[in-house]
Amino acid sequence: MSKDYYQILGIDKKASKDDIKKAFRKLAHKYHPDKAGGDEQKFKEINEAYQILSNDQKRREYDMYGNVFSGGQGQQGSGFGGFSNFDFGDQFEFDLGDIFSDFFGGQTFNIKKKRGRDISVDIQVSFAEAIFGVERKLLINKVVFCPDCGGSGAKKGTSLKKCFSCDGQGRLRENRRSFFGTISTWRECTNCAGRGEIPEEKCSNCNGLGVLKKSEEIKIFIPSGIEDGEMIRMSGKGEATPGGVSGDLYIKIHVEKDSTFKRVANDLLMDLNVKLTDAILGSEYEIKTLDGKLKIKIPAGINFGEILKVKGKGVPYGANRRGDLLVKVIINIPQKLSRKAKKKIEELREEGM
Repeated sequence: MSKDYYQILGIDKKASKDDIKKAFRKLAHKYHPDKAGGDEQKFKEINEAYQILSNDQKRREYDMYGNVFSGGQGQQGSGFGGFSNFDFGDQFEFDLGDIFSDFFGGQTFNIKKKRGRDISVDIQVSFAEAIFGVERKLLINKVVFCPDCGGSGAKKGTSLKKCFSCDGQGRLRENRRSFFGTISTWRECTNCAGRGEIPEEKCSNCNGLGVLKKSEEIKIFIPSGIEDGEMIRMSGKGEATPGGVSGDLYIKIHVEKDSTFKRVANDLLMDLNVKLTDAILGSEYEIKTLDGKLKIKIPAGINFGEILKVKGKGVPYGANRRGDLLVKVIINIPQKLSRKAKKKIEELREEGM
């Protein structure tokens, strides 16, 4: 009886070659015999289905007749009875290296450019600096590209040549024998650090590495309105690595608390102590803001806890916009009264106030 290869892989009959490959990888990873909970018989069926459906000619024959006649096999289905006839040729080599590398301790070669280590630092700024922004300079001891050779590792006036260890590929191929046959994996060439080239004559400053450790002064622009705990990322300001690109610098901002102001979104909040008589009769007070001193009018009959708003004296945000300064009125109630003051207040009480 003919096997339903589409059902084995869990795909539709109209599935593309990419869909077939994805389904195979997923199932092969699940049922791999060397993995805990694997199923050798199920794995054989998955391999059989993949070999038929991934081959255009065999798939056409299977779709038409339910059998495969190409290749001189003369058998129903895949044309092989088990692993003894399974083809572990180049067609399958890449898939196995990609799917099962974790079972054999290897890894597939990643051609993505190497990246240096990221650096993280903490900076403390004053409340006013966080509101208006500030420029700081940091002296960081880190791995940088050699200034003499520009990171190439070659002495000035000389050039690079092809690495003899990897023949200019930047990587070395390793073959391992396994349950499936030969598995090919790749590793970075240590002689050229993955670059594929080595100096004809080494730079004396970095000894041909292209990098060295030194102190570098970095300017940091802390934007206005930054909040406590926010992180600034400076791309490429981390550590360098031979044959790659520099990592990033992360700056965590710590904002000092202010004795007068508190931040509420884009507004600033402060308390203003007002005398009882000024609250009753009204007055004018001079207050200190982050922009300097200014006068604020206290309207007669103001209540405890009322908020007076000073527009445009808060936190900068957006395009030339600022929040407001919110002044909370705290009315001071006298704890001790002179006889004269007490008499006047009693008179006020008699008047119903």
